[in-house]
Amino acid sequence: MSRRLFSTLAAGVAALVVVPAAFALSVHVRVEGKTRTIYGSAEPSLTVKANALDALDAASIAGEFYYHVTTTSFGPYVDQVGRYLAGASTGWVFKVNGISPPVGADAVEVKDGDRVLWYWATFGPAGGPPTLALRAGVKRWCYRVVAQDDAGKTRAARGARLHVDGRSVVARGGSACVGRHRGLVTATLKGAVRSNALR
Repeated sequence: MSRRLFSTLAAGVAALVVVPAAFALSVHVRVEGKTRTIYGSAEPSLTVKANALDALDAASIAGEFYYHVTTTSFGPYVDQVGRYLAGASTGWVFKVNGISPPVGADAVEVKDGDRVLWYWATFGPAGGPPTLALRAGVKRWCYRVVAQDDAGKTRAARGARLHVDGRSVVARGGSACVGRHRGLVTATLKGAVRSNALR
């Protein structure tokens, strides 16, 4: 084999190895179940192919949990994650960057750095529950909790509870300081989906 032919083949093989990696996306993923976080309380980055459904698939592999997709006339529908089946007014929904898209998860393309949240929801006349987002405060060991509606609009999650190291602190105005701690901080509020976790 000539040196030139070898170089051409080597370049072709290198291109095949590099090209798939170029299409991989790094996306933050979290899955909140009915009673607990199923995967990614701190929203770790996962490699995702293209869309929000792929993000759930990547999380199920990383977290070793089961999910099921059924085919409907509207497209793929996630009807189960873990032990809980969707039915009547309850089911599995998702948000990308705090917004609930009006289309199926397979139709929502994600970009590097996006945040994908899958969660169990009970729907009522006003729609689904708000989702909580925990953010670092200005001062050390202080946090802010906001509640996001389906459009991504936020408001202070007044009365939310911050949980850390086996204790909780009420964030009466949506913000509170928890003092020195070792574990991750999360937030809950009745009627809302629990928050992400922060150090």
